[in-house]
Amino acid sequence: MTDTIFALASGAGRAGVAVVRASGPDAAPALAALAGALPEPRRAVLRPLKARDGTVIDRALLIWFPAPASFTGEDVAEFHVHGGPAVIEALSAALMAEGLRPAEPGEFSRRAFAHGRMDLTEAEGLADLIDAETEAQRLQALAQMDGALGSLYGEWREALIDTLAAIEGEIDFPDEDDVPEGLSERAGPPLRALCTGMRAHLADNHRGERVRDGFAIAVIGAPNAGKSSFINYMARRDAAIVSDIPGTTRDVVEVRLIRAGFVVYMADTAGLREASDVIEAEGVRRALARAESADMRCLMIDVSRETPDADRFAMLRPGDVVLLNKTDLASVDAPVPEGVTAFAVSVKNGSGLDAFNTWLDGELVARLGGAEAAPLSRARHRQLVERALGSLEEALSLLSSRPELAGAEVNRAIRALGELTGAVDIEDVLDRVFSQFCIGK
Repeated sequence: MTDTIFALASGAGRAGVAVVRASGPDAAPALAALAGALPEPRRAVLRPLKARDGTVIDRALLIWFPAPASFTGEDVAEFHVHGGPAVIEALSAALMAEGLRPAEPGEFSRRAFAHGRMDLTEAEGLADLIDAETEAQRLQALAQMDGALGSLYGEWREALIDTLAAIEGEIDFPDEDDVPEGLSERAGPPLRALCTGMRAHLADNHRGERVRDGFAIAVIGAPNAGKSSFINYMARRDAAIVSDIPGTTRDVVEVRLIRAGFVVYMADTAGLREASDVIEAEGVRRALARAESADMRCLMIDVSRETPDADRFAMLRPGDVVLLNKTDLASVDAPVPEGVTAFAVSVKNGSGLDAFNTWLDGELVARLGGAEAAPLSRARHRQLVERALGSLEEALSLLSSRPELAGAEVNRAIRALGELTGAVDIEDVLDRVFSQFCIGK
């Protein structure tokens, strides 16, 4: 990282103020070339910026952050200029004339990671904080950016390193007097404790991932049960086509909602019946697939035309909901499976929907609401913790008979935890993570 980068760090487009950030060894010479001299570190000063031909670019507020006390750990200069496109373009041209190059997505954060200013989970938390749209997402991302996950994984890794040292001590010095007999067996309790902690960490019902990515609800039922009308009611707009013709909805129609401070994706699906053509059959297949993968299934039943039966209820799981719709035309008192909640509603006149909305918001808070422990927030985290846990379980099974193989498994677990925080060399993972950042961060 010998070159110096720059990028617009504030939002794109016309604005009152724009912030352009530069980082790298030539940040100081570039700042001095444009502003005449370096300002006092971490003190904002107002100066004219001039191009090489002496043309004034703008009067800018400048802040100088010498390394290592900066976001990236390198020399960093910030130019706070007026946010017109012409100003930003002129400043960019002047910086390129001084030998700086435009930054790639996430390059500032990657440099911060490379210089030890943050670990990989903290960098991911920063990206999530920038993308956060709800209060729950903000709080979760802020906790992760402050090191909640990184600290936990770091503690696990340190404990495993100590345990591995004990195991390898017996392997390397089995006849030495200062190595207690059965030392590898003493590694059992800490390994079992770590396994218990990892299992508890994984058994979070994917709470952190659902807060970050959204909670999925699949609305399912027979044709003309009122699914599309219900989707439009929840979205407060005409998101789905409503028709009396069976089979109108043939593909999944998804709407994005904010409920109780959480992102919710509610999907209208094709009516479940024997399909009349291959296109409708594909729609039914997609409906069933969406129902299977959803976090919650909402079964719509038209009580004026159908009686709930075991086949319909077989798709449901504890925590799902049944809406007995069209109670303005008929009424029914249908027993539902244990753990499933039912509401008698009429999407047409709105009766019963307030009670459903109150229940839904309560369910979201109960399932996704905050907990003391930092949750897994990405599939990458879950996969690596699962890999580490699998290695430790294998190590426990080998500990008494093959301590050298147990040590190898503990080593694999240590590497998996190192990949979580970026403590090992994983260039392909780093490329994938930081490429998802916005330019300028």
